[in-house]
Order: sequence, then structure tokens, then C-alpha cells
Amino acid sequence: MRYNESKDFDFIRGEILVLNKPIDWTSFDLVNKVRIMLCRFLKIKKLKLGHAGTLDPKATGVMVLCSGKFTKQIDEIQADEKEYIALIKVGAITPSYDLETEENEQFPTDHITLVMIENVLQSFVGSIEQIPPDYSAIKVDGKRAYKLARKGKEFELKPKLLVIKEIELIRAEMPEIELRIVCSKGTYIRALARDIGKALNSGAYLIGLKRTRIGEYSLDQSLDLAELADMLSAHFQEKIISTI
Repeated sequence: MRYNESKDFDFIRGEILVLNKPIDWTSFDLVNKVRIMLCRFLKIKKLKLGHAGTLDPKATGVMVLCSGKFTKQIDEIQADEKEYIALIKVGAITPSYDLETEENEQFPTDHITLVMIENVLQSFVGSIEQIPPDYSAIKVDGKRAYKLARKGKEFELKPKLLVIKEIELIRAEMPEIELRIVCSKGTYIRALARDIGKALNSGAYLIGLKRTRIGEYSLDQSLDLAELADMLSAHFQEKIISTI
């Protein structure tokens, strides 16, 4: 499903946008750029706009943005289950469990078989406890964990209870495995990669992540910024013409 250009948008009163976040952008980067774009088209200086569910800078995919009165739905949307396509490298780790930091330790992989991978993956399905990554936005004594981690500070994060509904092995071409994951709110796929590596008696970290769904909002509904700009141009130009 794509957006209907004939729809009469009212971003000030409230709308929901489903966007595809580019790699190396923070979630705030995307919200800020969309806000600037909408304010320019609407000829206003401020717009209430927020996002439902943060994505790490190295991740791409579905981000739901809410404006106006629909910002009240952010918590509800964030609570919905998520679906991801994750690419994991086995045999090494990084401090951040993804590509934000360099590999700092390598491990053997010769003992890992396809059957072993499939059995390990299924052991994570269901309710599990997961320790969040040190490089995360969780607050420790009022400070973000990732800021402490980057300064080399030592601290301990408590495990969180979450649900992994599905893990599907898409392909296994060592040292890479590609997975489809359906999970609850609060799941760190980077931490899941770390734990899968440990369960394989090796190491692993995330080298690619795409969120394909948040609840009812899916990637095939998503617009990139260029598509959003084209849609807004067509909409507001049509609106201007219709008032002449």
C-alpha cells in the first residue's frame, strides 16, 4: 500500500507517516529533516512531530512518524511487535555489537554446522532475558550508557524480559548468517547477535539491519525522503491550483 496523493493531508491537526530511514542517520535526524520539510510546505515555524520506535544509525527501514494529535499514539505504536531482517557476522565481536566500532576479538567457527545454527536459533524463541548493549540509550545514574561506554567507564545493565516470536534462518554462508526476526518492544537485535554468537561457542555481531514492520506498518508502505518531497509537492501544488 502506498500513500494516496489525493488524500487531504492535515499535518498540523495530525497525520501518520511511514518512512524508510537511511543508513547512518539517527532517528532524530529523520524526524528533524521531515519537520523542516513539512514546515516549509506548510509555511509554519513549528510542528509537533515525533517517532514511534528508535532505530540505530547503522539500521535502515520502517520508522513511523506522528504529527499533531497522533503523537498521542506513539506509545501504543512503539508497543507493537517488530520485524527485522538481520545480517550477522560470526567469529568476531565489536564493543558495540555492530559496525559502529571495530572488531576487537576473533573466535573459531570451524565447529559450527547448519544444524547447530538452527538449534541455537530456536533456543531463543519465546520469552527470554536480554542484557542491553553498553552502547545504548539506556540511562545509568542519569547518563546515557553509550556515552559512558565511549569514555571507557565501567557499569552494569540489568537484563530485561522480552519475547522473540519468530526467528527464521534465511541463509547461512559462513561467516555470515541472515535472519528474519519477529520480536517484542525493547529487543536489541545487536544484543541478540551477541548472544547467538556465545551460544554457538564463538562470537558474533550485527553487520546489517533492516526493520521491515512495526505492527501494521510495513516497509512496502514506506517512503524515502525524495518520495515524500515529491508527494508533498504534488499535494500542495494541487491544493494551490484548486484555490485559484
